[in-house]
Amino acid sequence: MAMSGNDEARQYVLRMAKENDVKFIRLWFTDILGNLKGFAITDAELEDALEVGMAFDGSTVEGFARHDEADMVAMPDPTTFSVLPWRPRQNAVARMFCDVLRPDGSSFEGDSRLVLKLALDKAAALGFDFQVGPEMEHFYFKSSVSPEPLDVGGYFDLTSSLDAGADLRRETVLLLEQMGIPVEYSHHEVAHSQHEIDLRHTDALTMADAVMTYRQVVKEVAESHGVFASFMPKPLQDQNGSGMHVHMSLSKGTENAFYHADSPFKLSKTAQQFIAGLLRHAPEIACVCNQWVNSYKRLVPGFEAPAYTSWAGVNRSDLIRVPSYRPGREASVRIEFRMPDPACNPYLTFAAILTAGLKGIEESYEPVAASESDVGRMTDEERFAHGIKALPASLDEALALAGQSDLLREALGEHTYLSLLENKRIEVSRFQAAVTDFELARYFPNL
Repeated sequence: MAMSGNDEARQYVLRMAKENDVKFIRLWFTDILGNLKGFAITDAELEDALEVGMAFDGSTVEGFARHDEADMVAMPDPTTFSVLPWRPRQNAVARMFCDVLRPDGSSFEGDSRLVLKLALDKAAALGFDFQVGPEMEHFYFKSSVSPEPLDVGGYFDLTSSLDAGADLRRETVLLLEQMGIPVEYSHHEVAHSQHEIDLRHTDALTMADAVMTYRQVVKEVAESHGVFASFMPKPLQDQNGSGMHVHMSLSKGTENAFYHADSPFKLSKTAQQFIAGLLRHAPEIACVCNQWVNSYKRLVPGFEAPAYTSWAGVNRSDLIRVPSYRPGREASVRIEFRMPDPACNPYLTFAAILTAGLKGIEESYEPVAASESDVGRMTDEERFAHGIKALPASLDEALALAGQSDLLREALGEHTYLSLLENKRIEVSRFQAAVTDFELARYFPNL
């Protein structure tokens, strides 16, 4: 009897583990906040783990457990097997991403990976594949104690005195590629000690796994060099914050569904309706793309981050921009959604983005005209006349919109939707009760 695809994948994992002297296998999964979690098994348990999964106590995992949800099963996805190149070669360590199941083998509805899979299934039912390619930004600091940059470099700076992180980026890219994650670009970003690594586009589930791996590799490389890497959206008040600009397109078979030769920006009606869906629903999905109190310190005018629901061909302060079309490269036509930051949960973020865009296609939203001027310089009346709304200015405001959003409930599923809102409301409550350094400096000496 011929082996199934899953059987072949499992046999491949067992063979690669033996050939690479793998002694430990880390089973990775992601909580609703986008934190990478996991535990290690030895090679002796690998075959059973691939067949039936490994039970674990989920009660300590954020978003996974109420008291009646403590028992979970981590079911490895054998297609995600990769040896960790920063660990020893003898008695090596590998990792696999896992789907989280209930003990009876049913899917756990709070599993981030499941949320994205279900969104991709909806796209597939409409005949679409969803491809994404994020631009990931992060900072390097001298320590985790305070945000002291390593350099004072700026955009695309190359000299060693201005780009002290060049070797860190180089090592990170090499490790990612050893793990089968292709990289397109890497460079110094606008802010001091800020860096960007762009991952080559692929299907959204593979990319979400890659984003989680990327963040881990960046942290590992930085720690090995005695510095601290941060994905905090806005660690420096007077500098640009870090974004995760998501380039995306829909395909039908080998055809790019976003391409039309005779349309402005080469965007098909499908692409224009997808954009309309994103523009209409962006405020209500903001709490997924930008889930931290600090996220909204980045989304302000003047720092190349979006503050309004506008799109354009060039302006890097708009919510959506359309990268330049290269003649003869129809597959390169895509849009860039600039709201998410790199501290989001990529599975939930991709699911929310896809659901919003598909809603525009399914309900035939009217295409929205591109902005011809700087939206930040418009008056409120002018923005209103153009149908341009402000993005939420705080996590509290984002949660108020999310709490009324049927679309976000659809995108995340009831369980994850309610769990995320509850978690984020607790965070807002704690922040509102905190006494900040600003308050102490401003009020304590004077009142």
